[in-house]
Amino acid sequence: MKRIINNRFFLLLFTTTLFLSCSKKFLQEPPRTVTIQDLLNSSDGALRLIAAVYNKLYAWEEHSFSWIGISSITSDDADKGSDPGDSGADKGDLDNWTFNPSGLSFLEVWISNFEGIGRATYALKYLPDINIPDRDRYIGEAKFLRAYFNFNLVRTFGGVPKIDKVLESETDIATATVRASVADIYAFIESDLNDAITKLPVNVPAAENGRVSKGAAQALLAKVSLYQKKWSLAKTMADAVITSGQYSLLTNYAMIWREAGEFSSESIWEVNAKGTTPNKGVEGYFVTQAPRGPNGLGWGFNTPTQDLVNAYEAGDVRKAATIMFAGQTLWDGFVVSPQASNPRYNYKSYVSKTRESFNGDDWNSNKNIRILRYGEILLIKAEAENELGNILPAQQALNQIRNRAGLPNTIAVLQSDLRNAIWKERRVEMAFEHDRMFDLRRTGRAGAVLRAHGKGYVDGKHDLFPIPQREIDLSNGKLLQNPGY
Repeated sequence: MKRIINNRFFLLLFTTTLFLSCSKKFLQEPPRTVTIQDLLNSSDGALRLIAAVYNKLYAWEEHSFSWIGISSITSDDADKGSDPGDSGADKGDLDNWTFNPSGLSFLEVWISNFEGIGRATYALKYLPDINIPDRDRYIGEAKFLRAYFNFNLVRTFGGVPKIDKVLESETDIATATVRASVADIYAFIESDLNDAITKLPVNVPAAENGRVSKGAAQALLAKVSLYQKKWSLAKTMADAVITSGQYSLLTNYAMIWREAGEFSSESIWEVNAKGTTPNKGVEGYFVTQAPRGPNGLGWGFNTPTQDLVNAYEAGDVRKAATIMFAGQTLWDGFVVSPQASNPRYNYKSYVSKTRESFNGDDWNSNKNIRILRYGEILLIKAEAENELGNILPAQQALNQIRNRAGLPNTIAVLQSDLRNAIWKERRVEMAFEHDRMFDLRRTGRAGAVLRAHGKGYVDGKHDLFPIPQREIDLSNGKLLQNPGY
């Protein structure tokens, strides 16, 4: 643990390359080896510090195979996919709920998010010493990103070490072996987001697409509040996003997932995967999930279940935008082979090599990841309003989502019925957006739903994923394992 905290978190930033960030301009920045004094004395030092934090969003370990496995393949929305003999390291174990603390996915998600936290914390130490007009904006960005990385960790593992400063002494490093409580981590997340809200701009220029805004911080705080059942705060933050006038639903749901829908009116925050010199997509995100087999495009993991197919109501346009089928002709004319290895694939992760700006690199393909969007904010508002007993505004928010999908208004009028209707709508609206497993847990349905789907979920044990065994070993046993593992 000490080695990972000390080397991976901070020395990485101090002596290695700080060269990539969120916008297209930043993505063309050449590698540079720098010292902290170089950054403090340079005109673009603040930009390069925050660029290093954003750069973590593109990492294979952050948003690709391991995160897909933990957030999606474990759920009732997805099967492992691929070929039976290709386990994807531990993806078959995740699908079957036979994993253990030595699983690669848990280690990669742990390390990657803590590296992101380390980069953000390092930036926050030095940004106040750089005298530039936009300094507060950079501080707000670093705090938002630190909150995002912590949110990924706390909903995956529960309480984790709280890293709120650069670990420079042996005493500091020792704190990284002690797990803070879930409540403490959520309070830390809230503190970072509340400060970010005061510092981030309302609008982000098109040339800086991918950088976070005030609306992104409010949206993430709304979501964080939802997980804590802080219904009033979730409603307040959702209302702030809604009344800002900055966002609206796209008329065509399918367009959200295409290049033409990037940074649309529905987008609150997404990872900008465009880059030319060098290419810098989200590493492996497209190719991992693309159709496998004859005329295939990729590895074929994370395939939609029949149960998900059945969850869509008749006439729901979201099914066709979310799931592609073997033998289907896609929107750009590509034909998925009838002999594909799997009957279904994730359409939201698809990249057209003929109708979009495919750069010839399957690994670093142009596929933005939509992390926060207006459709989810309406669902957060609906859920929060309903839990507060405000049935009519809950129905109104839910119906905006249903009507966009080509469906009539909800018939649910009782709070309990409306709660179930909202939960169902979250599933079909947000399938393959890396929330389903966490939604099942936070609503207390994981065991019943997953056992009915044939997965070996054990209540009490599987309510959290295991702390990586390697991290426990590195801490000499000071980092305590979750119950049941």
